Amino acid sequence: MRPLTYHVPKPMARAGGRNLLEHTISRLPSEVNELIIVVGYLAEQIMNHFGDEYEGRKVIYVRQKKLLGTAHALSLCEKHIRGRFLVLMGDDMYGDDDIANCLKHEWAWMVKKVRGKFTGGRIVYDADGHVTAVEEGTHDVAEGCVGTNLFVLGKEYFNYPMVPIKDGEEFGLPQTVALAAKDFTIKIIEANGWEQISDMNDLKHLHAQFTKGQ
Repeated sequence: MRPLTYHVPKPMARAGGRNLLEHTISRLPSEVNELIIVVGYLAEQIMNHFGDEYEGRKVIYVRQKKLLGTAHALSLCEKHIRGRFLVLMGDDMYGDDDIANCLKHEWAWMVKKVRGKFTGGRIVYDADGHVTAVEEGTHDVAEGCVGTNLFVLGKEYFNYPMVPIKDGEEFGLPQTVALAAKDFTIKIIEANGWEQISDMNDLKHLHAQFTKGQ
């Protein structure tokens, strides 16, 4: 999202009068009573904006000094987590109903249905809608599932070793969650309101959605 992100961390990019992280936090149900935000690039902008408490929730910051993947980022939060928890990306948009549906389950993984050819991790699940595996590669399917990086997990997740990806340069959260799926029932929840913000066109589209009719 350059040149914007030369001066602003991506979660602080604005659309519809608020930054992406504000939009995300506003969609969390009241049962989420504490926030742990992993910061890195231009961390002070996020920390100064949200402070130690935001919208009635305590805020804890964890610094990821090296970009070693999403599983590594989550591992840095372990000491602050006491039980079941929600994981999501601060620079994507998730529907509040989707989040609430995931939280109805002890373990859950929000997915997006896709068709045709795609490259990446395909989430495999059984007839009851429970995750069985993640298959990496190029897929051409009549219907498949990809992850949205929104999870509801138990603290037992941290008992599993982080799975290396990208020739060992990073550690993948979806791949590590797939290990836990061998021992825990992880329900897939289909997303209705997920939007991945990857570039300026995505951000402009999101802004147009928020300002439509104003």
